[in-house]
Amino acid sequence: MATKYPCSTAFQTVPSHTIAVMVDIGDDEPQVWKFDTTVPHSARIWNYWLGGKDNFGVDREAGDKFLEVYPGIRDVARGVRGFLGRAVTYLAGEAGVRQFLDIGTGLPTADNTHEVAQRVAPESRIVYADNDPLVLAHARALLTSSPEGSCRYLDADVRDPDAIVTAAKETLDFSQPVAVIMLGIMGHIHDDDEALSLVHRITAALPSGGYLVLSDGANTSAARQKAHDEYKETGAAPYQLRSPAQLAKYFDGLDLLDPGVVSVTEWRPGDNPSPHVDTYGGMAKKA
Repeated sequence: MATKYPCSTAFQTVPSHTIAVMVDIGDDEPQVWKFDTTVPHSARIWNYWLGGKDNFGVDREAGDKFLEVYPGIRDVARGVRGFLGRAVTYLAGEAGVRQFLDIGTGLPTADNTHEVAQRVAPESRIVYADNDPLVLAHARALLTSSPEGSCRYLDADVRDPDAIVTAAKETLDFSQPVAVIMLGIMGHIHDDDEALSLVHRITAALPSGGYLVLSDGANTSAARQKAHDEYKETGAAPYQLRSPAQLAKYFDGLDLLDPGVVSVTEWRPGDNPSPHVDTYGGMAKKA
């Protein structure tokens, strides 16, 4: 694997409801992480909505219950993926960015950040940060950098932005532009002021010419709100929807690019527009 931390990953079920994941990241001792397969998991549910196979029956059951109330969540999942692709293509292409910090990675699927960026500029460097062992295990096993560029994976929590930035600086040069990607993660921070503070602390660390790309679920649909309320009862981590105006505040102090904070399917859709979805996002540049 062409990354600073080559690894091998093994999965073992012990006992029947628990998966043990062993990850060998080279210089360190192999780490064993365990997770309970009887509890639905947001990253695996999202993977299911995207048509992936890295999920269990409990995830599919929770995902299907959500779909019964809000069938549009599959369009949301695909819309966010498309937004990521268009945003990173712009950044690596027209904007000339070569460094990306993707916080809240989620399970790998098609057209991940490094794949899109390195397709345009093979020398791009990407740091993925997540605090979920399953996500990290899959990322380290499956996300392979181009020979000219690099990928690194951080076991880090968005609630500690200073630690994320410090660790990212081992790979990324913060005297040059860095693009931060934060898709669908701030809803996991329930307090509005805390969520704003965390994003602003990360953007404060960006150099001039850096970018923020952020999207999150919006409370513009009664059906989606109901689905999220019922989702809490499945045992999965709850998710806080916010208004588009609230989401726009994440970009305060930055220069918001056109068309502003809009439904992710309406952000520079090109010649293949998708249906409007109730997740809003945007991109902004630090002066």
